[in-house]
Amino acid sequence: MPHLESANYFNQVMIILSGSVVSTALLRRFRLPPVLGYLIVGLLIGPFVFQLIPNPDDLHFLSEFGLVFLLFSLGLEFSLAKMSALRKTVFGLGSAQVVLCSLFFWSILHFVFGLSSEASLIIAGALGLSSTAIVTQELTRWNELNSVHGYSAIGILLFQDLAAVVFLIVIPALAGTSDNSFSFAIGLMLLKGIALFAAMLAVGKWLMPFMFHEISKTRSEELFVMTVLLVVLTAAWITHAIGLSMALGAFIAGMMLGESHFKHQIEADIRPFRDILLGLFFVTVGMQLDPEALITNLHWVLLASIGLIISKTLMISVLAHLLGKDKPSALRTGLVLAQGGEFGFALLTLAMANSLLDPAISSFIVAIIVVSIAVTPFLIRFNGHISLHFYPDKPYEETMPHTSDELAEATSELKNHIIVCGFGRVGQTITRFMRKENLPILALDNDPIRVQEAAGGGENIFYGDSSSRKILDAAGLSRASLVVVTVNKYEQSLKIVHSVRSISSSVPIVVRTQDDSRLEDLKQAGATEVVPEALEGSLMLVTHVMSQMHIPFRRIARMVQQAREERYQLLHGYFHGGHSQLLDREGNPLLRLHPVHISDNCYANGKQINDLRLSQCRVKIVNVQRKDDVIEHPDDEFILKSGDTITLQGLADHIEQAESRLYGG
Repeated sequence: MPHLESANYFNQVMIILSGSVVSTALLRRFRLPPVLGYLIVGLLIGPFVFQLIPNPDDLHFLSEFGLVFLLFSLGLEFSLAKMSALRKTVFGLGSAQVVLCSLFFWSILHFVFGLSSEASLIIAGALGLSSTAIVTQELTRWNELNSVHGYSAIGILLFQDLAAVVFLIVIPALAGTSDNSFSFAIGLMLLKGIALFAAMLAVGKWLMPFMFHEISKTRSEELFVMTVLLVVLTAAWITHAIGLSMALGAFIAGMMLGESHFKHQIEADIRPFRDILLGLFFVTVGMQLDPEALITNLHWVLLASIGLIISKTLMISVLAHLLGKDKPSALRTGLVLAQGGEFGFALLTLAMANSLLDPAISSFIVAIIVVSIAVTPFLIRFNGHISLHFYPDKPYEETMPHTSDELAEATSELKNHIIVCGFGRVGQTITRFMRKENLPILALDNDPIRVQEAAGGGENIFYGDSSSRKILDAAGLSRASLVVVTVNKYEQSLKIVHSVRSISSSVPIVVRTQDDSRLEDLKQAGATEVVPEALEGSLMLVTHVMSQMHIPFRRIARMVQQAREERYQLLHGYFHGGHSQLLDREGNPLLRLHPVHISDNCYANGKQINDLRLSQCRVKIVNVQRKDDVIEHPDDEFILKSGDTITLQGLADHIEQAESRLYGG
């Protein structure tokens, strides 16, 4: 019997993983969040459709682990420094949004639909909170993270994270309390939560850095990962032991480690565990959906989803406008945050575990959140157009083009420019040298995080597939004087060369490769120059590019020699993307570039650079972008102003220290 149970358990996990792979691959083609795929898989394999897993309770243990890692991931993204810099938005607009939306939904559910106060409060919290992961991802993708509505949305999401902590504390207190003991139970839980929160943040500030520093000296990835897992599960166990939810402990553990210098390494190392366990969690949530009941009530699900989106948009827009935002930005903030989110699933799951919510009601609310999440990418993509429709006399700031038509319009005035395909380290090196000669340059990259980072630092970069003929044509290939291919994969480079040659037979193409094994193939495909990487590979590629632009060789030699004399400072650091290498071949951390936007509430606003003592953080300011001007290597007496974007150069943990100092002093 135990053997059969083990085999059955293994079969269930295999079914989940197989379905998740297929659904995620399909949804990525339509650029929809993978969470929708997990939910659909759960719906199909659960007890209501194909009944491949007739009893979802068998996977309760794994779903608990998934919930723990979901909250840990959200906590890891929480930033106390950013919250301090955006404190007016966080505690003003954010608190107003959570209170107003929760009160509105609670009133509707309790007085109109007759639900209990406890159930109404849980559902109101689930609907009032938005999706941090999806909103951040989509704003990054469309380069709106540093816009007015982007900052407002991030500020509200930061307060929602704090509000979620309160809900995670309150839900266990709601279970099994009588009217007389309710206030006492809530007060006791809040007191426990606050004490635990303060204690764990203190541990994270003073004990965790020392412990992880000692572990990192061993250079053992296995030990590092095991320590992270131990910290997360220990925090979850402690909160469970004192009567709070394990999810709360995981969230606080994420906040605790998110403030350490090891945040980026932790994110990279736990990503495989996190993604698999999150998938299992969302699949188990999908198993709770009863399709027959949903189809019967499909009109109500759609009406409720529309009502959720419209009501949240209106409430957030009005609050944002009352607190000083212009009407277009206020409306765009509302559209961006109109959905439900991951915290909603977590709250509903926790409420079900404590028998506070009827499964049918929970299934209905999950369906509403799913629909709202499904339309979120489209709302964020077209929020500017919707705003322009309602306020035609108030044009909005255009977002980063992502379609060939928009890209063509944005680059219509470029002539004799250089198209750089791939904006990794080599592509950015080329751009810096070309900028010194005031040559027009346009970069294409398919990493949305890198595009957002580089665009925030003032680079003329667009998101797009460099091998797409439509994208190349829209980038003005017929008017370009040179194409530089810097991607590090031969197949992709060859595809780009073929695409370029199918449009233009005369434009020079310079291609970077890792070695010379495919040199002849690229030459036959149409490459003008192929530069294999070796010592000073980047400098050699710059020499070929500038030669193609007919710049005198003496000037090229002088600039290259100057770069050598400066110990290759011009080549140090680059804007990192989602898949950038963080360590060199010997395991040493690489320098990186990172843009920081100075807002009204930042400590650095109005300060001279030497007053910030950034040298103590071991970072350098590469440049300052002020409106349309880029000030290279500003002196120590340069005064920073609100609206400036400064580009920092340094190691990841040093940059985080400097960013915290810029935000909060």
